[in-house]
Amino acid sequence: MANAKSMIPHSVLLEKIYEIRGQKVMLDRDLATLYAVRNIRLREQVKRNKGRFPPNFMLQLTDKDVELMVSQNAIPSIQHLGGYLPYAFTEHGVLMLANVLKSTQALKMSVRIIEVFVNLREAILSSKEIFLKLEQLDKQTFRHDKDIQLLFRYLKELLTPKVSGFRKIGFKQKYTR
Repeated sequence: MANAKSMIPHSVLLEKIYEIRGQKVMLDRDLATLYAVRNIRLREQVKRNKGRFPPNFMLQLTDKDVELMVSQNAIPSIQHLGGYLPYAFTEHGVLMLANVLKSTQALKMSVRIIEVFVNLREAILSSKEIFLKLEQLDKQTFRHDKDIQLLFRYLKELLTPKVSGFRKIGFKQKYTR
């Protein structure tokens, strides 16, 4: 029988992913809840296994990061984050953390979280592709606009007769009476 925690919808997990310093990360308190461990135990394991968490796996938030999170993510205060500067884990750090904790729940949940990170990355790539196609379409439209304007100018020139001082050619007869 599946654990209730493993049935957490992707949308709920997605809400727990923040962007900090240009990286998509999850906070230690959220991961502790999802992995069904106490936050203090999670932080202990991280400290004991510092070598497994290089800067691209984990970072500790600064006061400035917390201020930014409070202002941009509707987090009431640092107390809501546990009263300390939390750790934030990237996609790789989430998986490493599950391996360090060595619990079945952590491993199962880390797979779900990685799926959400992958879906998020695919959505971002997809939106970038759409943006590039729109940009190309805009350039084509601009080029076509110039061509259409040029075509209308030529049509106007053809439709408006030019009055000029040319001498008519042909036979003229003088009438005398």
